[in-house]
Amino acid sequence: MQASPALVSSDDLYLFNTGQLFRAYRTFGAHLMEFDGQFGVRFVLWAPNAREVSVVGDFNDWQDSDRSVRLSPLGTTGVWVGFGPGLREGASYKYEIVNADGVRQLKSDPFGFQSELRPNTASVVTSLHHHAWHDRDWMDDKKKNPPYSKPMLIYEVHLGSWRMDAPEQFRNYEQLANELVDYVCSMGYTHIEVLPITEHPFDRSWGYQATGYYAATSRYGPPEGLMKLIDRCHRRGIGVLLDWVCGHFCKDDHGLRLFDGTALYESSDFRRAEKPLWGTLAFDFGKPQVQSFLLSNALFWLDVYHIDGLRVDAVASMIDMNFDKPESMRTLNRYGGTDDVEALHFLRKLNETVFHYYPESLMMAEDSSSYPAVTSPTYLGGLGFNYKWNMGWMNDMLRYMETDPAHRPSRHSLITFSLHYAFSENYVLPLSHDEVVHGKRSLLNKMPGNYNEKFANLRLFYGYWMTHPGKKLLFMGGEFGQFDEWKDYAGLDWSLLQYPLHDSMHRFVKDLNRMYLDTPALWESDHRQIGFEWIDVNNASQCMLSFQRMEQTSESPIITVCNFSRDKYPVYRVGVEKPGNYRLLLNSDRSDYGGSGYETPSLILAQNIPMHGKSHSIEVPVPALSILLWKSESA
Repeated sequence: MQASPALVSSDDLYLFNTGQLFRAYRTFGAHLMEFDGQFGVRFVLWAPNAREVSVVGDFNDWQDSDRSVRLSPLGTTGVWVGFGPGLREGASYKYEIVNADGVRQLKSDPFGFQSELRPNTASVVTSLHHHAWHDRDWMDDKKKNPPYSKPMLIYEVHLGSWRMDAPEQFRNYEQLANELVDYVCSMGYTHIEVLPITEHPFDRSWGYQATGYYAATSRYGPPEGLMKLIDRCHRRGIGVLLDWVCGHFCKDDHGLRLFDGTALYESSDFRRAEKPLWGTLAFDFGKPQVQSFLLSNALFWLDVYHIDGLRVDAVASMIDMNFDKPESMRTLNRYGGTDDVEALHFLRKLNETVFHYYPESLMMAEDSSSYPAVTSPTYLGGLGFNYKWNMGWMNDMLRYMETDPAHRPSRHSLITFSLHYAFSENYVLPLSHDEVVHGKRSLLNKMPGNYNEKFANLRLFYGYWMTHPGKKLLFMGGEFGQFDEWKDYAGLDWSLLQYPLHDSMHRFVKDLNRMYLDTPALWESDHRQIGFEWIDVNNASQCMLSFQRMEQTSESPIITVCNFSRDKYPVYRVGVEKPGNYRLLLNSDRSDYGGSGYETPSLILAQNIPMHGKSHSIEVPVPALSILLWKSESA
């Protein structure tokens, strides 16, 4: 059928080609509709350098024929449009594109809402309006309560391997809506962060090398299944974050690479386009049509799937033109520097756009660079995110915790340096999937010492992580001490819970999570210096730290004492400001947590003995490799 101006508005074409069509998914792709009295599918595609474009599929045996849907160019806009009367939901299709050299290629729909189950790669005509949402209370409530002074405890999940009965026997979205959501609620997490679920051809890319940016992967079922999962999360009070990969895409032939025979979504300069570290291609952020594609995609997940926020992957690789590139591929920007000016502009525009429509959203930068003001507003020169992963804290802490306690005194600064910059950004403290793969070992197996000491070190590490300023993220399996690295091709080792120390670790993490949620001092002032104060930061010889966290509405601080050594201290004095009693909130050495059970009183009376610059002090027994939390009960 010939194109008609009525099928696509001139305003949409203008906005798309100027980088301002923020909901391009409503126009582009395959849409069920009625046109000229006939029901069928409208197809809209950006392919400015194509000679011909048709739609082929299971409705015409994948052959160019009279039953193909011929698309026609809309002037010089680079956009093609056509209508397929009689086509219905569920039809599989691809675009057959004849490029300028006369070569025919089959491409999946960049705006396709569903894909065939891999290894098949066609797009599927799909309506996204079948699910009736029941999360209005959640959606309204998050608009009224900004996240900054609330607890945030994120459970990072790879849906395919959270539970698996046999290789490639994945739980589907609807099963996860019951099992995963119930589990997350029972453990006390506030959010789930899902590794990328945009359609991807290779299981072991974990979704970080995508082909279908608008298609939730079919590995786990149809789109409405994912909607049911998110809906149930919201009805149970759990937010959902999506790992979002806008920096690069994979090179598979059916995807975005050389889409119309030319470098369309990527730069024509191979030095700019290639990501040699990952074998992928970078988006060309300077093209307005690519901006429309990506900005629309960000809003798509918030609009259609009610996602609560995006964790933007690999920001450091986006903003550095020469990130992990050999000398022969290095380039400079127009100012003679190495900052990717177009990528920086795109990230600012991304956050401005998302927060314009969804000011309550969470936009998190996974950024290992030292680029400043990542979480500052764009009008102040920042990138405009509201959170940044604290990769420096994570790397320093893991280096320290992997050190044998006998050698920790010389590395004391690794666990204290983060407080020099802890309030320069709004930070999330991540213990993510990247730290438990590729030979890095699981968190438990990173810990030094004998079997019992590994668990003691990990409990101590989790306790310090929970009491350090910043929101929290833990990758699945860490909560029960997964001993092996994460195996993306198999389920987590849930059978470990039959062993006492793993079961005890699971209990400890659950109690730790609940204590965190119930203790405003640990999250109310995460981003302000007022919420944290060192008591003794310099006791490197004993591998000891003590500090206090303060509530906004109470003068009763939380006193934290960490012992990173193998020595126990029957008498250890800690300075406090308030007289009166101090109640024990947490003892990681409790026997039911797998600890030694070293006797520690539940209530201690402060003495009028000055210490650490404070007017009073408490005298506490401190077990080896432990963390203790005390709460002042004074008025």
